[in-house]
Amino acid sequence: MSTKPGARRRSSSVTSALKQVPLNQQHTESKDVIKPLSGRPRPPKNSNSDLPDEYRSLGLKGDLRTGRWMLVPSSALLLLVIPAVLCLNQFFLIEFGLMGPLDFNPFSYLLFPQHRLANGKYTKGVGDFFFIAYYIIFWSFVRQTVTLYFLRPLGKRLGIPKSKMMRFLEQGYAVFYFTILGSAGIFVMSQLPTWWYKTEHFWLEYPHKEMTLALKTYYLMQAAYWCQQAILLVAKVEKPRKDFKELVAHHIVTLWLIGWSYGIYLTYIGVSIFVTMDISDIFLALAKCVNYVDESASVPFFAWFVGVWTYFRHYLNIRVLWSVYTQFDLIPAKERQHFRPLQDEWLAPWMKWQIFTPILLLQFINLFWYFLILRILVRALRGNLKDERSDDEGEDEAELETKDKVKVLKQGKAE
Repeated sequence: MSTKPGARRRSSSVTSALKQVPLNQQHTESKDVIKPLSGRPRPPKNSNSDLPDEYRSLGLKGDLRTGRWMLVPSSALLLLVIPAVLCLNQFFLIEFGLMGPLDFNPFSYLLFPQHRLANGKYTKGVGDFFFIAYYIIFWSFVRQTVTLYFLRPLGKRLGIPKSKMMRFLEQGYAVFYFTILGSAGIFVMSQLPTWWYKTEHFWLEYPHKEMTLALKTYYLMQAAYWCQQAILLVAKVEKPRKDFKELVAHHIVTLWLIGWSYGIYLTYIGVSIFVTMDISDIFLALAKCVNYVDESASVPFFAWFVGVWTYFRHYLNIRVLWSVYTQFDLIPAKERQHFRPLQDEWLAPWMKWQIFTPILLLQFINLFWYFLILRILVRALRGNLKDERSDDEGEDEAELETKDKVKVLKQGKAE
């Protein structure tokens, strides 16, 4: 019986393949190397492959050494838990009589606002720096937890492309943060005589040395947030945008305003400026998030944002600026005579310009961004909504996928 040539070739190929499988080859070692089958290599099984390598934990010690504790929620959480446990430990040791009664708990300086007065209100003090340091870690934990475990799965479900995922996470967290702190700012401001931008009260009751618990907590939490954002900016955790220099200037001016307004008892002005920034940023971030999902659907969100930005960042901000220029003399005369920090006297006449200057610089930066915003609005009305400040948002997704495929192919050849 004759055998067809095709069948013979198939038989010989199957036989040669079976010889490479050492199932029945006992007491012998094959020197043949089993080569991988040709074809498309498997993608890596790492579920976090769309995240930068910096998001991978090196252990607590390694994360502290490299600064990754700001990006790894588990490490930040551990840093938060240690002082809390030590604070509770001292409390229970005293409660059960294992330690003598003490009025001083050093770990409480990290967890709670300090410098409480006899009337139940609070004032500033050195202990505020410890509170800010602790809550820098807190905001790092919150940021990474929200972005990695809530917004990232949401972005994948919404079909956000890999090229825009990190930007979506940044803006989604901005919506989260500014909604909470913006609402808190409005609440705090509603308890003050300055509600709603009654600017004469910035000066009439000066100095505002006493603060409610809500006011002090709000102010220090804002300070911690902006310090944490400054660290992320310097470390370039977020990919720099085209307006990186302006963003750095904005952070410097903001920290300048926070520090000076808190230190020289101008927290009423500080709260009013926080509100102008936070409320407008909610709608900016929301419009960008919607744009990442559906560009056409984001146009009404962006149009609403432009109106909110115009009112808060320009109209109200300029009202505050005008108040500094025209109402500074409403300060009681005895409170605006000398600049003597050691005597806790701050507002000499020339200090008017020290207050005026950072708010003016903030307005200049806002005007720069307003110009970009109006350009984007014009493009949106023409059907092309794109954030001109971002470098990577216009990057071709297909090009990124091609780069990933080439990288995987090179790894397969190396193996």
